[in-house]
Amino acid sequence: MVVAIRPLNDSDIDAVIRLWETSGLTREWNDPRADIARARAVWPDLLLVAVDGDAVVGSVMAGYDGHRGWLYYLATEPSSRGQGVGSALVAEAERRLGELGCPKVQLMVRRENVQVLSFYDALTYAPSDVEVYGKRLNAVP
Repeated sequence: MVVAIRPLNDSDIDAVIRLWETSGLTREWNDPRADIARARAVWPDLLLVAVDGDAVVGSVMAGYDGHRGWLYYLATEPSSRGQGVGSALVAEAERRLGELGCPKVQLMVRRENVQVLSFYDALTYAPSDVEVYGKRLNAVP
């Protein structure tokens, strides 16, 4: 499948949120519209979509804090999986992060999402010997 990869436009937002929901990436305590708005306010060219014609078939949100790059919300339409869309999105995110001087890219995988581990293994990502800690600054519904 040949897709175009570009930064997300306003007209893509509803399709991207549906994709994230279909892919099981959203959680009730995270507002995807707010996540998109915050990401676009900082790195608008790092929230990418893969499009086939006018249809959004994939997305990835990348970020860079000056120390490490991060990948979030990597998703591909179920009917487009296994056709290189996810790999192309990761490659473009890595390219853009590299242009910013980013030395390393990291990502987090939820424990229950074991089927995606082989995908990241094939892209030469490896588990890190770290524990991830978090703290909510907003109330969880």
